[in-house]
Amino acid sequence: MEKIEIIDSSCIPLPIEDVDTDQIIPARFLKATTKENFGDNLFRDWRYNSDDSPKEDFVLNNPTYSGVVLVAGKNFGCGSSREHAAWALEDFGIKVVVSSFFADIFKGNALNNGILPITVSDAFLDKLFRAIEKDPKARVHVSLPDQTIKILDTSDSETFDIDPYKKMCLLNGYDDIDYLLSKKDQINEFEETRTY
Repeated sequence: MEKIEIIDSSCIPLPIEDVDTDQIIPARFLKATTKENFGDNLFRDWRYNSDDSPKEDFVLNNPTYSGVVLVAGKNFGCGSSREHAAWALEDFGIKVVVSSFFADIFKGNALNNGILPITVSDAFLDKLFRAIEKDPKARVHVSLPDQTIKILDTSDSETFDIDPYKKMCLLNGYDDIDYLLSKKDQINEFEETRTY
């Protein structure tokens, strides 16, 4: 996984509540056995017409918006527990998802796949949506070490919580296996000194 430490980016607004994992990546695309190319089908039914032509009014098809930060409505990632939703976001290039509430399983899957889910207050989320509406190029500054997110145009900021282990993993670009491998010397030393 790529390390996440500081991210300065414009945002992609998705002010829709209760976005479930089947909307993020429809079930018919879950047959693949690797993580590659899931981004092509991110929000597939919202992004494309039945003839595969892009829907011009969907935000991911609008060149006005760009960046690695997705700003979503409350209860993002609800529904089934499919990890493929996180795969699709990561493959598309999303590094941070901001919402006022995440489904727990989605949040865990995001963290396990190098995406930082930031839970903010409803008030801050509203300020962020309004800043993007005023200026589609409005930027946020995300500091994982400080656990803060700041709207650069308005200087509004908020702190966010993250599990210390998951924070360490994101800062180092570790998945769970990478973390264990980073402890290989200590594990070997323990095994060598252990008596049975």
